[in-house]
Amino acid sequence: MAIDKKISIYVVEDYLLIRKSLIHILTKEPNFEVLGDFENAETFLEVFSKHPSDVVLMDLGLTGMNGVAATKIIKEQHPETKVVILTSHDESEEVMAALFYGASAYCLKDIDSSKLNSVIMDVANGDLWLDSKIAYVAKDFAPKPCSTDLKNLYKDKKVINSLTESEREVLKYIVDGKSNTEIAEEMFISMHTAKAHVGNILNKLSVSDRVQAAVKAIRTRIVD
Repeated sequence: MAIDKKISIYVVEDYLLIRKSLIHILTKEPNFEVLGDFENAETFLEVFSKHPSDVVLMDLGLTGMNGVAATKIIKEQHPETKVVILTSHDESEEVMAALFYGASAYCLKDIDSSKLNSVIMDVANGDLWLDSKIAYVAKDFAPKPCSTDLKNLYKDKKVINSLTESEREVLKYIVDGKSNTEIAEEMFISMHTAKAHVGNILNKLSVSDRVQAAVKAIRTRIVD
């Protein structure tokens, strides 16, 4: 489906073959405009500071400045730019650092090309996306609630009990990395209803985005 304005994208990936493959995939999508590609963060940031894009597709294991540091600078310079991490790295520390500094999506490199395009579209429209494999890595990084902190444990239990059956189902799909469109299709509900469920979940969990909701759901075992 065509959109009014093309989504402008930079690709930052140090492996030439992967970089060129990504460009080939992205340029086939009529709603995307690839502004340039770079093998290192330093050169990219020089260009980006003067000519920002809507989305940056960023690898983590770059030569020189890594993708986490680059993401931090991108969000400091242009907070409205969305960063999509595309990497083979699934270590919990790197995952949480990238999300902490403002990445809107974290994808592993085995992602299907059509799914990657969908993630970029969703992120450009303000959504967040987390690979389901990564969501389960994140739980091991975050500190576990102290068993003696009865107040927090009681609060978590109240939150869990406040979720409706439909909201629990939606939350499971969020953990699995489903977009609102995919959730609506899976549950046979309207997009409006899916968005309403997501909004209620974020409010009840006291989190600001889907990534935080996914991590909290796993840590509190709302979703197994």
